Amino acid sequence: MQHFRLSILITVLCLTGAFLWGGMVGVFIAIILGILEVSLSFDNAVVNASVLKRMNERWQRYFLTWGILIAVFGMRLVFPVLIVSVATSLDFVSVAQMALKDPATYSQHLNDAHVQISAFGGMFLLMVFFNFILDDAKELHWLGRIEERVSALGKLKAVEIILALGLLLVIQNWLPPEIRLDALVAGISGLILFVIVDSLAGLFEDEGQGVTASGVVKKAGLMSFIYLEVLDASFSFDGVIGAFAITQDVVIIMLGLAIGAMFVRSLTVYLVNKGTLDEYVFLEHGAHYAIGVLAGIMLVSMRYHISEVVTGLVGAILIALSVYSSIRYNKAERQEKS
Repeated sequence: MQHFRLSILITVLCLTGAFLWGGMVGVFIAIILGILEVSLSFDNAVVNASVLKRMNERWQRYFLTWGILIAVFGMRLVFPVLIVSVATSLDFVSVAQMALKDPATYSQHLNDAHVQISAFGGMFLLMVFFNFILDDAKELHWLGRIEERVSALGKLKAVEIILALGLLLVIQNWLPPEIRLDALVAGISGLILFVIVDSLAGLFEDEGQGVTASGVVKKAGLMSFIYLEVLDASFSFDGVIGAFAITQDVVIIMLGLAIGAMFVRSLTVYLVNKGTLDEYVFLEHGAHYAIGVLAGIMLVSMRYHISEVVTGLVGAILIALSVYSSIRYNKAERQEKS
């Protein structure tokens, strides 16, 4: 329970705030939103854990403190307001007032920006998936020979960028003409952001090999921290928009999603400290496949609406299958040694 003490404290504070703002109805909705956030983001926690385990204890602590402030207030409150502000050419303060006083109009503006949000987040997550599945240095393959042959494509320089851009060009072809440019610009922006953050993180990690210079360690930790925050943002986009289907009260939405976001982060640290990724060797594979599916759903949702329930179920099934495969793999390994 020690890993979830802070999450429990945040939950109590958020539910108290929800009660003061919206009574028992506000508390109930906040709980529902928190549960949905956790159920839809388990794959996010697993992938976060694969990055977090390479960070020192100090940066792990930042991930749970400063990181949660960025995730809750930045990505789930400020950033959506900023998106609407850019889309409507209204100033930030006016949009913030709209969110509080006229949530229906605010929700409509946010939905109108769905194409840009889905293209940006979808392409970033697609690059996360490609970066994992096309890693030719990966020795363990969940899907056996098929995955091994796909991973071998990683020997081709920048193949993940070629595939992602090619897919984006194909998808924007069957979008309505009036939104094609928006989708293309947003999608390329998501890809560029991934390349920048991933390249800088890799640069500092390489420099840090065998080096004890605190400056290099700090830079490596900082870039990994930024990568995790951007990854979290990509996951949260659809969750923020989907939350408006349950309530249009932005304060309750923020409080409910804060509960879920905090538990996801605590779960991430728990997975790292318990060595879960080492014990369940295919769990990381399942999480990345779930991310690949989510990326595809986000890109397809630019044209067709797909329920968040589908996303959650597919992710849960892939995670469950990866755990089952890990148990079978570990059992076979023990039998072989004996």
